[in-house]
Amino acid sequence: MRKIFLAMTIAVALLATGFYHFTTTDYSLRQNEHRRKLGAVYMTLNNPFYEVIDEEIRTTVENHGDVLISRDPALSVDRQVEEIRELIDDGVELIFINPVDWTKIEPALKLARAAKIPVIAIDTNVEDDSLVACTIVSDNYSAGVQCAEHLLKNSSGGKIALLKHSQARSSIDRIQGFLDKISDNKNFEVVAQAECLGQLEVAMPVMEKILQAHPEINIIMALNDPAAMGAIAALQNINRSGDVKVYGVDGVPETKEMIFSRRMTATAGQSPRQIGKLAAIYAYKIFDNEPVEKIIKLPTHLLSAENISAADLDSWD
Repeated sequence: MRKIFLAMTIAVALLATGFYHFTTTDYSLRQNEHRRKLGAVYMTLNNPFYEVIDEEIRTTVENHGDVLISRDPALSVDRQVEEIRELIDDGVELIFINPVDWTKIEPALKLARAAKIPVIAIDTNVEDDSLVACTIVSDNYSAGVQCAEHLLKNSSGGKIALLKHSQARSSIDRIQGFLDKISDNKNFEVVAQAECLGQLEVAMPVMEKILQAHPEINIIMALNDPAAMGAIAALQNINRSGDVKVYGVDGVPETKEMIFSRRMTATAGQSPRQIGKLAAIYAYKIFDNEPVEKIIKLPTHLLSAENISAADLDSWD
């Protein structure tokens, strides 16, 4: 009993002198107890554009000592909703979303809102922007207009095929910008259009079928560069790559090389690096309770044979 009493006396004395104190020091093995967890769910990572965005977000997050958990639903909206549910259950404090389907993603956004987890939409809008803290995109409508302006300047008319991805608002805006700009010129006619999910491996066979049905096509407007590359592959298979104008949107190094070598006409260049950096910056503004803009539209710039050089080929803005 005397030993127990002595031990208790010593403990009380140590507390009284401040030797024992409460601390927020992280003594966990990897010192990660106090690190924030953020989630990112893209429509697909089978596109270098989203890989670059993820790289930029991850750099900023890790520089803050935090963790980014990225997910790839492979163009399945059901899987994307489930992955967001899993991130919420895993305790993430913010989610970056690049929606597979800009309307059908709403249930996942409502799950995040119910869990009080802010969401930042990147690269493409969601239908109900009240469900996200902010949206960071390129000016997609302007990208389509820029492609059409180049076409009008360099062609007197033609038969057009459109390669679309109507589940993505960004694609809808690009195609609409293109169509609105050429609408007053009756020398241009859209004779075919098809969905391709913005994927090279889908766009190529789709374009082959279109060309079989409409050999008169001499202009292709693709929603993005992977779709444009699929169209170019289809044209190469029938030895027509030199007589069809092909437009895209992105500015990936591969398409820059194609434009430089005159195998592709032009692309409206985006900056995935800037999108990723801004998304991460805004995430930490939200954590600090700072005000953020509801929507940010970054400018695009047209890349064509007239303004591209060999020095531009290896970089992505």
